[in-house]
Amino acid sequence: MAYEAKNFDSLLGLEGFSDAALKLHFSLYQGYVANTNKLSDALTAMRTDGKGGEVEYAELERRFGWEFDGMRLHEYYFDGMSKTPTAIDQAPQLRVALEKEFGTIDAWEKDFRSIATMRGIGWGMLYYDAIADRFLNVWINEHHTGHLAGCVPLLLIDVFEHAFLIDYGTKRAEYISAYMKAVDWQKIEQRLKEARKEAQ
Repeated sequence: MAYEAKNFDSLLGLEGFSDAALKLHFSLYQGYVANTNKLSDALTAMRTDGKGGEVEYAELERRFGWEFDGMRLHEYYFDGMSKTPTAIDQAPQLRVALEKEFGTIDAWEKDFRSIATMRGIGWGMLYYDAIADRFLNVWINEHHTGHLAGCVPLLLIDVFEHAFLIDYGTKRAEYISAYMKAVDWQKIEQRLKEARKEAQ
């Protein structure tokens, strides 16, 4: 069954993000979905033909992780934003958990922002480790490498240049501020609740 691109047009008009930048970003995301499907079909065909041990199969398999994670991470990213964002105070379970882990919300946010401003392209991510009931801010250099095994992505900021250059040029910190204002914390808390329920 093919993956279908989700429609995030409801974000058009989002404060701090031009429609031109969002439409470009949506198009890039749709490309990840299309390529995930193409690679899935090609890999299935090669397995059916008994070509699973060939070099070409291995290279397509490696590429699949890049395209799939590019698709899924963008879905988390877009779905976590809203034109009517909610405040962290409206996500009390998550707020308490982050305060326990980092001391204060300000300390958590300072750390998250510092990761998002690291040199290079990638993602700044807040992960939930259900096994240890811990929260971790991490840098993901590329879509498919550096993920923490078993951890659930809660909050993600895309810091590849395509996410901010049109609107902010090289002023990444201003983009990060705009993103933080657009976060729908109730959605982020819902991800935490689902992860904790799964872990029970």
